Amino acid sequence: MPPGHATARRNEVERTINAIKSFRAAATRYDKRAYVFHGTVTLAAIRLWLR
Repeated sequence: MPPGHATARRNEVERTINAIKSFRAAATRYDKRAYVFHGTVTLAAIRLWLR
């Protein structure tokens, strides 16, 4: 792995998580069941990907 690659990858992951947290339902975790929360996060990720 080239130097700095792990840092760049970690930065990308952190920015993605922060973008998903911008969706209110994912940030506040309104969903009580894990499978519903997983669906909420998946939907948020799809919406980010389609932008």
